Amino acid sequence: MPQIALGLASYVARPLSYHMTGDWSQGEQATSAYFKPIKTFSERFEAYLADVVGFGLSMVDMWQPILDYRWLTDAHLDSAIDLLNEYDISLSGFAGPLGASPEEFERNCEIAAELNAPLLVGQLPLAAKQRGLVINTLQKYGLRWAYENNREKTAQEILAHAGNPGEGTIGVCADVGWFGTHTMDAEATLRSLAPRLFHVHLKDVRAAGGHTTCRFGEGVVPLELCVRTLKEIGYEGALVIEHEPYSFDPSEDIRASLEILKGWLEA
Repeated sequence: MPQIALGLASYVARPLSYHMTGDWSQGEQATSAYFKPIKTFSERFEAYLADVVGFGLSMVDMWQPILDYRWLTDAHLDSAIDLLNEYDISLSGFAGPLGASPEEFERNCEIAAELNAPLLVGQLPLAAKQRGLVINTLQKYGLRWAYENNREKTAQEILAHAGNPGEGTIGVCADVGWFGTHTMDAEATLRSLAPRLFHVHLKDVRAAGGHTTCRFGEGVVPLELCVRTLKEIGYEGALVIEHEPYSFDPSEDIRASLEILKGWLEA
């Protein structure tokens, strides 16, 4: 049975006290600024991990702005590793902005490897121009990269943007919330992605055409069908719960969604 993880990007608005009035980048910037001071880093990082354990989970998709390469020091990283070990939490992936230059990308790889993350998750324009460098860097650190869909409206578009398999280092992260946004056939898309599927972000959205997330079962994404399809195609990676509201704490919704997901997996 796939292991369930929490995407820490679900807390995108938490450093803004759930009063996020701008776009996604506002949350990225606020999160990076929130975790940058070393004096408060351990306390703030531990609070996130305590919530994860409170849900009964032991795995997370780390969100890159929490451990931003632009300011991360050995002290930050050592503290993060110590706390992850203390709470017995492992990483399903290291997700988010992966760097615009070879140097930034390699630094993110270094961080992910130190955290024992098995793969990077997100979009990486660098791969279109310097694919060989990307593949070599992934191999150097023993990592894989899962391209995460966003604007694509077909499986073929997703696979085209992910590009060639890169000697087994490059695959896909299916964010099923975007399937709902773009009114895609979720089952057919997952089956088409199956040979390259490294990772899955489970997310429900209120309505097609938008990307307002919600508790599982309250939106338009056929999540139960997605889970059943993943079981049928033999997917063995992590199932990452994501819910990223801008104006309220998602904790109760996450707790409810987790119980719903467990029921689907046990069916």
